[in-house]
Amino acid sequence: MSSADPQVETVVDLDAIAHNVRVLAEHAGDAAVMVVVKADAYNHGAVPVARAALAAGAAELGVTTVAEALHLRAAGIDAPILSWLNTSDADYAAAIAADVEIGVSSVAHLRAVERAARATGRTATVTLKVDTGLNRNGLSSAEYPQALRLLRELTDERVLRLRGMFSHLARADEPQHPANDMQRDRFLEAIAVAKDHGLQPELVHLANSAATLTRPDLAFDMVRPGIAAYGLSPVPEISDFGLRPAMTFQARIALVKDVAAGEGVSYGHEWVAPRATTVALVPAGYADGVFRPLGGRIAVRIGDRHYPQVGRVCMDQLVVDLGDNTAGVREGDTAVLFGPGQPHPQHWADLLGTIHYEIVCSPRGRVVRRYVGETAQRGGAR
Repeated sequence: MSSADPQVETVVDLDAIAHNVRVLAEHAGDAAVMVVVKADAYNHGAVPVARAALAAGAAELGVTTVAEALHLRAAGIDAPILSWLNTSDADYAAAIAADVEIGVSSVAHLRAVERAARATGRTATVTLKVDTGLNRNGLSSAEYPQALRLLRELTDERVLRLRGMFSHLARADEPQHPANDMQRDRFLEAIAVAKDHGLQPELVHLANSAATLTRPDLAFDMVRPGIAAYGLSPVPEISDFGLRPAMTFQARIALVKDVAAGEGVSYGHEWVAPRATTVALVPAGYADGVFRPLGGRIAVRIGDRHYPQVGRVCMDQLVVDLGDNTAGVREGDTAVLFGPGQPHPQHWADLLGTIHYEIVCSPRGRVVRRYVGETAQRGGAR
């Protein structure tokens, strides 16, 4: 890195994204692949990730909000996009104008899309989200018949077009749990009831990352992976499935200094040097996404060595014990906080009692994102 490079950054390997999409496609068999790029592609960058995923064979993209979908459209991405988490006052007119497929989870949402379609004079494309047991977003069993009757009226009028139906699994990370079969059966029943109302979805989908990789019987017409596209196994206790983590979180060392034996380091002096040593100051802290409870519990990689982080993690910085610094670590060298290999985001997750999804979503604030790989060079990072 040169002196003009940012102090702290995430490096996203778009070749890893492409590789992971191909792995998922192999597991999906004949089913299409929708890559979920919600939450700015799990903090990897929605537009570059979307381009890389589509170039690698993904057929569609999934987001939560209309705003996320419009961001992709504004970048020139014309692949099918499904948006499934919006309130009744969302800008459905803009979604319809941009040919964004709208996931509908209630009669109120259906009415809102109807109003927008009538106002724009265009047919809105909708997908019904059915709650089969997660009891979060999705049409409830009590409201489902009313929604089908209304949808049938609106499709007959060509106000709406029903493209698909989908649901979301609650326990897919436990592949053999009976809840998965229960949700499959409820989903099949919901599809059958829709057909009884004269509604024929063009495609149906249920499988998330874990189900895509472990339950081929749940693939239906399309799979909907998220975290696996970013190279993190949804069931790490089973396998990594050949996935390649795409994000590296790293910082440039700001200072190297000697510390005498018996001197405390960082707030509260929770770590006291047991011997004369050398420490490195890494300019990344909890404002950048390094969780404060990790203080004194992690290591960072500098070159080909791992060094323990010592003392409290501060807002802007953390300290690493270099020992006698025989490797000659200097100011400006790169310290890897997590990435492919070790340290791995899963280690942070284990220490914090959370999941690696939260870890890769944590770098923020002053953290600059950079893209690498041949896919980036071919334009995927535009």
